[in-house]
Amino acid sequence: MGRWSRLLAGSFIDFAGFSPELSTLDVGCGTGAFAEVLGARGGGAITGVDLAESYVRAAAERMPAPRFTFRVADACDLPFEDDTFEQVASLLVLHFVPDPAQALKEMRRVAKPGASVAAAVWDARGGMVFNRIFFDTAAAIDPEADRRRAANYTRPLTRPGELGAALRDAGFHNVREDTRMIRMTYANFEDYWTAADAGQGPIGDYAKSAAPDMLEKVKQAVRRAYLDGEADGPRSYACVAWVAAGAA
Repeated sequence: MGRWSRLLAGSFIDFAGFSPELSTLDVGCGTGAFAEVLGARGGGAITGVDLAESYVRAAAERMPAPRFTFRVADACDLPFEDDTFEQVASLLVLHFVPDPAQALKEMRRVAKPGASVAAAVWDARGGMVFNRIFFDTAAAIDPEADRRRAANYTRPLTRPGELGAALRDAGFHNVREDTRMIRMTYANFEDYWTAADAGQGPIGDYAKSAAPDMLEKVKQAVRRAYLDGEADGPRSYACVAWVAAGAA
């Protein structure tokens, strides 16, 4: 997902009105896509937190201290004092957090009064073509894929208006909402299938859990859906994210 996060990060930063010169907290930093894009624009200090130690280590290796700081931490229990950061971001993470309302409260707590705080989540049900190709196809073959499909398309904050409402409920002011779109471009079907081979995210989680013979059936069916009756090769799919921003 990192390559798509990088594509989205620029327009997300513009929507939020983030300044690259201010101290920034990146909640759910992953391997550092948001920090990398914001950091390329200016010289402010950026702190990233994520539950996955491997992601934190990878981000730290690419973006060294002292300007960049990455640490393992829970979005629902941020290890910072109140009123610490001048802006706070969460890019494509909150819909995977078990208690997103608590995470937003924590983001508000560590933000300085009046700080810009913004989040983005995928519109999984209505705006992710690459994801629907996989799960709509797999669900017709495997009941377990059907179950995971339903869970994936009903994650919190991913319906229209939910993200903005969550920011208001957390106490943010002047909340704005919008959408942002990127294009997910693949060289061929095997490039597309790397989402399953990587073993991460909803598609990867399903692929890890499926029996080998079932996964092969799903792969061949998804391949037919990717090809759409044409030769293998490049494909480009629209992908939409909900974005919302407010003031602490």
